[in-house]
Amino acid sequence: MVAEQQITPEYAVYNSDCMEVLSNLKPNSIHFSVYSPPFPELYQYSNDPRDMSNCVSYEEGMRQFEFVINEIHRITMPGRATAVHCMDLKKSGDYQRDFPGDIIRLHEKAGFNFFSRVTIWKDPWLIARRTRMRSLMHKMIVNDSTMCRMAGPDYVLIFKKSGKNECPVTHPNGLKEYAGETQIPEWLAQEYRNYKGDQRKNLLSHWIWRRYASPVWMDIRSGNLLPFKEARENEEEKHVCPLQLDVIERLLTLYSNPGEIVLSPFGGVGSEPFTALKMGRRAIAAELKPSYYRQLLKNLEMTNHPEQMSIFADEIAALTIEDEVMEGDGETVEEME
Repeated sequence: MVAEQQITPEYAVYNSDCMEVLSNLKPNSIHFSVYSPPFPELYQYSNDPRDMSNCVSYEEGMRQFEFVINEIHRITMPGRATAVHCMDLKKSGDYQRDFPGDIIRLHEKAGFNFFSRVTIWKDPWLIARRTRMRSLMHKMIVNDSTMCRMAGPDYVLIFKKSGKNECPVTHPNGLKEYAGETQIPEWLAQEYRNYKGDQRKNLLSHWIWRRYASPVWMDIRSGNLLPFKEARENEEEKHVCPLQLDVIERLLTLYSNPGEIVLSPFGGVGSEPFTALKMGRRAIAAELKPSYYRQLLKNLEMTNHPEQMSIFADEIAALTIEDEVMEGDGETVEEME
């Protein structure tokens, strides 16, 4: 049952279980989808039994996720892509579960082809400060380094549906805008921003593409997120942060054209539809939790008010490492070491 919905010429968003939305979409109708799935066994988003994270076991959660993947395959256009943000999950005690590997296997079972993987670098020092993971603390090197582990990165897994893509994603003027912390060299921007010649010689586009084509995205701004704290229903609720806008912008640049339809089956607070609208795409999103859905609507409203978008962009640009540390758990450097 769809509890609420808002439909405009630019987007359609639903407060609903995503399966109820996906099953009503036409076959071969979605150009691109990008999302973070709920992680099984978390029990941290809601107490709704339809919530995919509220499963008795990891295996049950993956069986539920398989239904979603099958629907996404059905509605994706031939030759087009879907991108899934994920990470390794805790299994038990000190061990890890290969969540990305299981996602790959389910997509291949549904008929998708595994196309590419991106690793998103994360600062182990900041992770240790925020999570208090003993295995990332320097003092463990002194005590017993066999207990130390590497910081877990994020991944983006990209899959393509078989068949010919009838709508190539083209960049006739190359790449001009860069989503990331690294600043484009001033001379490149000045000389090649409006380059009209042979795009094979467009050094600005080469500079951007070299970073987008890297298997590790090193400069994703961890604080470049949509407002989400207001969506919490209480202070104890643990919310997995929304997908960084830099990641979404890069993926939309590479795998969708302006005017195309972008799907987010787990809409959260609206990071994917927000970025899609900002970049001239159309969006469909479903979000089960009412408080997240309300925040999603508020965030999408910013796309109708350029002055709010400008203020939001300025706030993101002002983020520093010190700002991020202040959001951590409050431990001192001495305690960390």
